[in-house]
Amino acid sequence: MADVAGALDAFVERYVEQYPQLIDPFDPQWRSPCETGEPFAVRDDEQCVAWRPLRRAFADDFAGLERALETTIHADIKAYYGRYWSGGLEATAQEGHVSLILLWNPADAERLVENLIGHALAKRRARAPFTVFFACTELESDLFLSIDNASGQVVLEAPGAKPIRTVAPSLTVFLRGLVPAAPGMHPERRVLPSF
Repeated sequence: MADVAGALDAFVERYVEQYPQLIDPFDPQWRSPCETGEPFAVRDDEQCVAWRPLRRAFADDFAGLERALETTIHADIKAYYGRYWSGGLEATAQEGHVSLILLWNPADAERLVENLIGHALAKRRARAPFTVFFACTELESDLFLSIDNASGQVVLEAPGAKPIRTVAPSLTVFLRGLVPAAPGMHPERRVLPSF
């Protein structure tokens, strides 16, 4: 768990060093602790807000999800999703582009749990092992990256199906291999995979 936090911290540090000006459309109904400064106009009808990944004071314990699924959630998953408030961060992995899914605000954390329950039910129907998604792949692809809840391996998969293949032996190894990529590749990808 400490390794995942350290690997994610190192990636975030590299990311904001390379891309210090992170901006998203402003939504007054969808505020985030990671927003910096006030919203500003980019056109007459559109406002944006600057943001920067912000270390969380405390992490979600996923206890509600564990009760709902009657399983223990892998420590790497808790470390990953509990570390920052942040918009998605783009990166290049050994096999191509990924967009890391991170939590924007507490409501986003609640939405993640709801989506993971749906994901778990789809996995059960497919008789596939439970995984927790954490990154999208190329924009036109339905494939995404997940952490196998039992082994901690990073796997490539499609909605409601068994994993296609293992991508990395652990989330720590995967995160250490990421290279920051320009923001905005997946501007609307705060939406998680649908099941």
